[in-house]
Amino acid sequence: MHPHLHTKTNRGCEEVMSALDECHARGFIHKLFGGCNDIKTQVNKCLRAERLERTAKNRELAKQKREETLAMWREIDENS
Repeated sequence: MHPHLHTKTNRGCEEVMSALDECHARGFIHKLFGGCNDIKTQVNKCLRAERLERTAKNRELAKQKREETLAMWREIDENS
């Protein structure tokens, strides 16, 4: 399973997701016999890469915020 495809966080995978939509539009039998499996794998890889990039960015921002918080607490302790 994958998240909802056409969202603002998945803009980098738009081309691959459109190809998957086109493949799915070919019909149930095409999907049943694995006609969309390669494209689905590409979508999964693309979404994973975007998620990893997003989590790395969030982790870095959290570290910075944590450092700022610790600095404020140090300042409070020094001035108490």
